Amino acid sequence: MDARGLPLMVMVTPADLHDAAAAKEVLFRLCLMRPESTIVWADTAYAGKLVDWARQHLNLTIKPVSRPKDASGFVVLPRRWVVERSLAWMMHARRHARDYERIVQHSEALITWAAITLMTRRLARKGATPSWPRKSASAGT
Repeated sequence: MDARGLPLMVMVTPADLHDAAAAKEVLFRLCLMRPESTIVWADTAYAGKLVDWARQHLNLTIKPVSRPKDASGFVVLPRRWVVERSLAWMMHARRHARDYERIVQHSEALITWAAITLMTRRLARKGATPSWPRKSASAGT
């Protein structure tokens, strides 16, 4: 996801594949598709060898977002809430309520479709202008 919560790439993997293992493939694809990307914010689960690998092979800086040491209970983590919020919005698509898809590409396409729906709603909301002329308050009507 980018800083606005729009997905840059979708990759669905089997449940038995750890996210850190799939991250190399995702980061490699990201660098091919979006070479302007230089910083990646990630969960602390991705810290360690992946950070060094990305710096060495892809010229990417991975910055893990960790929980504050003095925090107790629920804490909104900077950068991570954008991803969590966007995933929650995409889960509102009825098709994502259950995992019915048998083919990975179908799941990826449906996630992309849900993201496109969110993006078009944002565009329509911000760019919407009334079709009638508005009268100003100072016109004396």
